[in-house]
Amino acid sequence: MAEERESTANTPEQDLSEMMRVRREKMDAFRAMGVAPFGHRFEVTDYAADLKKKYDYLAEDEEGAEVHVAGRLMAIRGHGKASFSTLNDRTGNIQIYFKLDVLGEQKYKEEFKRLDLGDIIGVRGVVFKTRRGEVTVRVEDFDLLSKSLRPLPEKFHGLKDVDTRYRQRYLDLMVNHEVRETFRKRTKIIQSIRRYLDERDFLEVETPVLSTLAGGAAARPFITHHNALDIDLYLRIATELSLKRLIVGGLDRVYEMGRIFRNEGMDVRHNPEFTSIEIYQAFADHRDLMAITEGIVRQAAEDVLGTTKITYQGVGIDLNNVRTISMNDAVREATGKDFLSCNTVDEARVMAREIGVPFEERHGIGGILNAAFEEKVEDTLMQPTFITGHPTEISPLAKRNADDPRITDRFEFFVYGRELANGFTELNDPIDQEQRFLEQLRQREAGDAEAHVMDRDFITALEYGLPPTGGLGIGVDRLVMLLTDSASIRDVLLFPTMKPLAE
Repeated sequence: MAEERESTANTPEQDLSEMMRVRREKMDAFRAMGVAPFGHRFEVTDYAADLKKKYDYLAEDEEGAEVHVAGRLMAIRGHGKASFSTLNDRTGNIQIYFKLDVLGEQKYKEEFKRLDLGDIIGVRGVVFKTRRGEVTVRVEDFDLLSKSLRPLPEKFHGLKDVDTRYRQRYLDLMVNHEVRETFRKRTKIIQSIRRYLDERDFLEVETPVLSTLAGGAAARPFITHHNALDIDLYLRIATELSLKRLIVGGLDRVYEMGRIFRNEGMDVRHNPEFTSIEIYQAFADHRDLMAITEGIVRQAAEDVLGTTKITYQGVGIDLNNVRTISMNDAVREATGKDFLSCNTVDEARVMAREIGVPFEERHGIGGILNAAFEEKVEDTLMQPTFITGHPTEISPLAKRNADDPRITDRFEFFVYGRELANGFTELNDPIDQEQRFLEQLRQREAGDAEAHVMDRDFITALEYGLPPTGGLGIGVDRLVMLLTDSASIRDVLLFPTMKPLAE
């Protein structure tokens, strides 16, 4: 069984400070021998995963080439004059073999014996295959590159405590290989999204994170203060209004991927800062953006997993089988209630009470329909589903439907009961937009702290002419969760927001 070197001297009751003291003594011993405990550059020629693949053909005890590898010691199994250890690098683990006859007495007994789990070393050695068939590097020399002054957490079993994993992500990455894989997949997903859009002539742009107005979404902003200008500024809650200004300016296809900040609650799907991508295409509508949504999700799945048939939290999901249904029809299927048949708000309120849907007095028919959808339908949408026909009341930036002005040409994309994307045909009528902003202001005065604010400059931009445009926003973190089978958004954020621990 692997054992940490200091465990031979310390009992289980000894605390962390004692183990750290022992490690510092070893650090001092290295310095006394003239060995720098925090070393210098090391020329790496090979990596663990590549070596195991390249030299798998070796016969028992057959040797390969000389290699230089570097990484962190994750296990040390001592057998007197020889020891097998596990070295971990960015590609995984490889076994390394220390032998007194090869290293010499001083190097083996004085230096190797003072190594601990967690130490980072550089190894020069020869590849061979053991009698058990494992590709191994026989160490002919090694350098101490960084002495670990703290013991690794939960020896030999990986880091399991969720709170520690999130607070000290470096430990999580160090000992949990599957976590590294999650974040490698995250990067591949982001690369896939960019490639999909770049190949279709979309231009990636950057817009301000700080603004004098927090617009483009129904959300509470974070507020900060600019000392030189002596004004309050808001961290952006969306990139929508800035990107649509660029469409007005003639950049017909734009997108931005970046951090969004919302001063809201935290749960398995929400973090105060998260990554979103917003995409806008001139001379298009919501149907074009629905096709882009499907394309992005499918390509990302193919690029990262090699398939569009996935399993998320035990549920089989086919990303090639997408349903489209209006919000009102989805509610009617689930409850038997047709809210758009109501002529008055009172009728809608009666319907809502009959099926146990809570609502607020400020809600109109559209707001009550949306409440019914969220209460009775949303969580049931396991398979990929586009919900369309959102009420105008809850869609202040979307174009009204030509046949029914009570609803908009908008869609939301759901998988596993979670919204993954939101898009619509953009409202390009400045007069209608101004009226909707005014209605949002009335809702703010009625107590809706997340209602949109008035953006006069955006109205001015629309007055110059916004071409027919389709827009789309995708929650990148939620897409990563889906494609990595991660239960919480914190599992796909390297540094999720955490409440500080007491001193």
